[in-house]
Amino acid sequence: MIVTVGNTKGGVGKTTLAVNIAIARALAGRDVWLIDGDRQGTAQTAIAIRAEAGHQPGIACATYPDGPTLRSQVQQQRGKFDDIIIDAGGRDSTALRAALILSDVLLVPFQPRSYDVWALEDIAALIEEARSVRDGLRAYAVLNCADPGEASADNVGAEEAVAQVPQLELLQTPIRRRKSFANAAGQGLSVLEAKPLDKKACDEISALVNALF
Repeated sequence: MIVTVGNTKGGVGKTTLAVNIAIARALAGRDVWLIDGDRQGTAQTAIAIRAEAGHQPGIACATYPDGPTLRSQVQQQRGKFDDIIIDAGGRDSTALRAALILSDVLLVPFQPRSYDVWALEDIAALIEEARSVRDGLRAYAVLNCADPGEASADNVGAEEAVAQVPQLELLQTPIRRRKSFANAAGQGLSVLEAKPLDKKACDEISALVNALF
């Protein structure tokens, strides 16, 4: 399956989720290819740190910030992998547009902030364009870096706003703001591997992965 983690809004935590999802699938025994579609190359850097530290399983990773290159490489090599996870940059780019046409699933992280919610209209327009040339694209939104409180007014307001964007289905698997995500990412790890184990973070990532796959 091909999953793109993307949004036209930057700073929503796409790379952290993409790396965690890729590693979670690899830990489950899947052959995974992580593609960094962002010129900043943050996902590639995380996987390089992982490789240098000798963490297993290893994750295949490539950087294709150019849409035509991303498209051609995925078309050529998709049969070699069980799952392909594409981390698309936080803007309307050729890589993001190519990824949408190739993907089975789009995951749109957003944070409980007005700017993030307003930006969902932009990604919704791109989803409509992709669906006009590719049938079957499933598009989900997930609340990322959610406020810790279960009944946070910001969380609730953001989720209600997503309901007004018909192109997106809101997953009931919020990822809350936890230091363990940043700590794990700095080591090229998923929260599923990092020590000390943050059980709540692990449960949240596991729920998200289960919902996607």
